[in-house]
Amino acid sequence: MSKPNISTLGELKASGYQSKSIKDELRDNLIASMRKREDVFHDILGYENTVIPDIERAILSRHNINLLGLRGQAKTSIARSMVRLLDEWIPVVAGSDLNDDPLQPITRYAKELISDKGDATPVDWLHRSDRYTEKLATPDVTIADLIGDVDPIKAANLKLNYNDERVIHFGLVPNANRGLFVINELPDLQARIQVALFNILQEGDIQIRGFKIRVPLDIQFVFTANPEDYTNRGAIITPLKDRIQSQIITHYPKSIEVSKEITLQEANLTESQEKKVHLANILHEMIELLAFEARESEYIDQKSGVSARLTISAYESLVSAAERRAIINNEKRTSARISDLIGIIPAITGKVELVYEGEQEGAIAVSHRLISKVIRKTFPQFFPDPEMIKRRKEENPYEEIIRWFNSSDLDIPSDATDAKYQELLIGIPGLLDFVKRYHPKADASEQFLFMELILHGLAEFSLLSKHQLDTGVNFKDLMNSMFSFDEDDFEQ
Repeated sequence: MSKPNISTLGELKASGYQSKSIKDELRDNLIASMRKREDVFHDILGYENTVIPDIERAILSRHNINLLGLRGQAKTSIARSMVRLLDEWIPVVAGSDLNDDPLQPITRYAKELISDKGDATPVDWLHRSDRYTEKLATPDVTIADLIGDVDPIKAANLKLNYNDERVIHFGLVPNANRGLFVINELPDLQARIQVALFNILQEGDIQIRGFKIRVPLDIQFVFTANPEDYTNRGAIITPLKDRIQSQIITHYPKSIEVSKEITLQEANLTESQEKKVHLANILHEMIELLAFEARESEYIDQKSGVSARLTISAYESLVSAAERRAIINNEKRTSARISDLIGIIPAITGKVELVYEGEQEGAIAVSHRLISKVIRKTFPQFFPDPEMIKRRKEENPYEEIIRWFNSSDLDIPSDATDAKYQELLIGIPGLLDFVKRYHPKADASEQFLFMELILHGLAEFSLLSKHQLDTGVNFKDLMNSMFSFDEDDFEQ
């Protein structure tokens, strides 16, 4: 909808415009959207039956909201999505500091202007995108930043006495009047700053430096907080929590499929990357499974959480690893490989907080362990489980493949061309036939991916030996490896 063609208070009154609080505005627009079966939070995935209904109930109740959850759980994205429930345009008194409603002005400036000009008072229109204010809570935030303070420069320029309320410089909260105000990481606010929010939440007004003024603000507050903060850095003081009517608990994706959808939605790939690199579904699922494994790992601090940003960054890194190889080899198109997973380690190490045991192992070693666990869990989904074969004392279907390594080993360079990569894998007797036996409908790129998965899988089940090299990965017979290692291998 285009901006309304109304420029004065008189025209606004004649149009039949009715003032409405922001909480009523959000409530009415949500009801209208629900009746039309519109999904306001369509880009917030995995919360359809949990968090989103809680958000809707809070909005219908006209509550201020605290979103409580670990990092990377879309708390800020939810707050930003609420902007869609605002009216597209609202009228404001032209030149007013606090977005005064022409029919219900709250500042001295707006009241005096309307008293002076009456129906000729100029009216501007404010778009909903300009009614969203976000502040990251940090220990250095002051009351002046949030609420306001006396401005001596303003007093001097206007030649005003300090008893004149016009010397006040309003902070972020008053300037968000008639809008959404979001404070991220609320526990990081000092306790005395949190106290300053009491009146705003309970009474809807502010006081600055003892001025006997009442500015009844109309604001929808949304706070975000991480449970970790309650013990490590700060706390939401009890009286403030008591004044926030709805506290909504967020969570990580509960299934691989939802996690995949989130990653695909958020991953920032260029058009050329999408054209140049084919990333098989199995590899994408392995990336998502890695995050699930990390959220259960004994080496990772579960109170800190494992952000959904890990899988997004890992997905982008995996594509870039394949793209880099294609660029080096001057290939127009390539497919991501199992061995390319080494390229996602930088996306893991910066996204997890390690406990003491993890610190002893080191972030890179923990990342390798996670990748190994993912391969070990993925392999039996596509090929016979070596553990089950051993328990049942069945004939080993991998015998021909393993036997070849009795007298040979295999290096797969990270930067090998597609032709060289395929040549190396085809050179292992029985490997391609094994893939065709269990996946006869797999296309060429899937066949080579499965062939490499078999080698990695056999290594994870201790049927082959695998060594990560600076230039790639080496596979060899397990017994030969045990009796031919050098000192560096022993340390690894």
